[in-house]
Amino acid sequence: MVNAQADDIEILQQALAWLEEGRRVALATVLRTWGSSPRPPGSLLAMNDAGRFVGSVSGGCVEDALAARYRDGELAGPAPTLIDFGVDGQEAARMGLPCGGRLEVLVEEVEAPPLRDLLQRLGQGELVARRLDLASGAVGLSPAAHIAEFRVDEQQIVKVFGPAWRLLLIGDGQLARHLASMAQRLDYQVIICDPREETRSLPAMEGVLHSRAMPDDAVAALSDPARTAVVTLAHDPKQDDLGLCAAMESRVFYIGALGSRKSAAARRERLHSLGYTPDQVARIHGPAGLYIGSKRPAEIAVSILAQITAVRNGVADAARRAADHG
Repeated sequence: MVNAQADDIEILQQALAWLEEGRRVALATVLRTWGSSPRPPGSLLAMNDAGRFVGSVSGGCVEDALAARYRDGELAGPAPTLIDFGVDGQEAARMGLPCGGRLEVLVEEVEAPPLRDLLQRLGQGELVARRLDLASGAVGLSPAAHIAEFRVDEQQIVKVFGPAWRLLLIGDGQLARHLASMAQRLDYQVIICDPREETRSLPAMEGVLHSRAMPDDAVAALSDPARTAVVTLAHDPKQDDLGLCAAMESRVFYIGALGSRKSAAARRERLHSLGYTPDQVARIHGPAGLYIGSKRPAEIAVSILAQITAVRNGVADAARRAADHG
């Protein structure tokens, strides 16, 4: 399974190793892209004064050009350097960018103590926001109180490092297997929770944690709920409602419940009768997923992951409007 957070940590570890060898080291961070881009904002690359680099900002020749310029001393300095790669059609193929594309990269020199501190916190399982002052190059670390992975404004950039995003699925079966497989490709650590006897014969999935805990206990055991999505798939109100109740009481960023609109309405009534407020129940996306007019398990999995991605990227309202049109 590809894990973006693991990739970032490996890049930071290599940068620290170079610093401890006495090398000058810089981090390059993708700030903005226009048009299609092989790497999203927040992507990292570390490079040293010998021209070596690890990580990627474009998937093309931008990496080589950056490393060469840093090796030659063109990008040295206490303040971060902003580089704008704007390419025309002829340059696009050579630089690995789309025709007419544009890429903004920030280069900053780094020192060992703050990098060592960041890696130590990450090793303890913390979620850490790294803030870089664009004028001075000063770096600050603080606990991350939000789920946005990367933010840029005129004064600073903030990148969140820490535990990978997680997906907890309540209920095993065909749809859960499709969701788990697709979610792994989107860098999620996946947990499938199902204590029912009839699911014990299902084979374990590689890279997926299988839990026999009760659904509410599985939610309560989450180490980082703010970076976790919970989806109930058991088709059993006794199981699904346990997971939903615990999820509503937690800080998970997404709650989804499989089922028809009729079953969703019945679910809302049950949860209200248990004392949950309208605002709490409104956190549940039910029926889960964006409406795409399909009943096939794999396509339902696509729709649920699309909705989770929309919520994670801060476009939840658009996702709800799209679902309401179904």
